[in-house]
Amino acid sequence: VILDMRTNTLSWNPMEAFIFTAANEDYNLYTFDMRFLGKALMVHMDHVSAVLDVDYSPTGKEFVSASFDKSIRIFPADKGHSREVYHTKRMQHVITVKWTSDNKYILCGSDEMNIRLWKANASEKLGVLVPREKAAINYNQKLKEKFQHHPQIRRISRHRHLPKIIYSQAKEQRIMKEARRRKELNRRKHSKPGSIPLVSEKQKHIMAVVK
Repeated sequence: VILDMRTNTLSWNPMEAFIFTAANEDYNLYTFDMRFLGKALMVHMDHVSAVLDVDYSPTGKEFVSASFDKSIRIFPADKGHSREVYHTKRMQHVITVKWTSDNKYILCGSDEMNIRLWKANASEKLGVLVPREKAAINYNQKLKEKFQHHPQIRRISRHRHLPKIIYSQAKEQRIMKEARRRKELNRRKHSKPGSIPLVSEKQKHIMAVVK
């Protein structure tokens, strides 16, 4: 298989030996199964600049990515969008990122020569928990899972404060993506049927399959 991709680095899933995720210059990450490279398993979008590093959690269910847009994001391995984004005013372009073996922390190194330590779950309480605290945390988690599809609950759980520059760039990219989609629809509508094939995002970077 010949791939048309500019990949900075990749990380292998520690729980599934054939799965790997590639961090790319086109702002996206691509998860592949090396046995079936005909198309990506998942395209992970949210960054607004080149993705420079990626590392899986010990469970293999999530991975963390570092980007030139001065943020790091945590993605579920089977979802196209991030569940969490971390940023600070002083953090510059993030060059490298690592997920610790105890599955509790994330380390990142950035251009201003600092190493930062983040919690893998931002709201998780660290330290010793008494039984009542554990029961309350479990109960609240079950409530969030039960009502996760309610519009207001979904809005609260998805909302993340973003720096103005990332917010504006994400908005601009959405507009550009919608314009490209409209242009492709119009070309297909005014062309001979079948002359412009419909190519999914998961297959756009597959140049050829050599047998």
